[in-house]
Amino acid sequence: MFLIYGGGELILEGYRDASFRSDGDDAKSQSSFVFKLNGRVVAWKSSKQDTTADSTTEAEFIATSEAAKEAVWMKNYIQELGVVPSIAEPVVVFCDNNEAIAQ
Repeated sequence: MFLIYGGGELILEGYRDASFRSDGDDAKSQSSFVFKLNGRVVAWKSSKQDTTADSTTEAEFIATSEAAKEAVWMKNYIQELGVVPSIAEPVVVFCDNNEAIAQ
């Protein structure tokens, strides 16, 4: 349940990051994301990726996919609560993909 002061439209935005092969023992990459609703953190996660990525680019894409799935779930959950008619704006997920672009 969410307590939002001020009414109006809800703005959901996310941030995600990935670290390629952050654990040298099992070659797994790390994914993390945080979601904010009207500027307040409502969800976050940091965990090893289930799939072993072969490159930084692949690790970034896996992390983006995980964050996108969470964004869809969060938006649907908020709409089903019926507190507001809907979230009209698309959910923006900010990504740090400099490593993926460099390759």
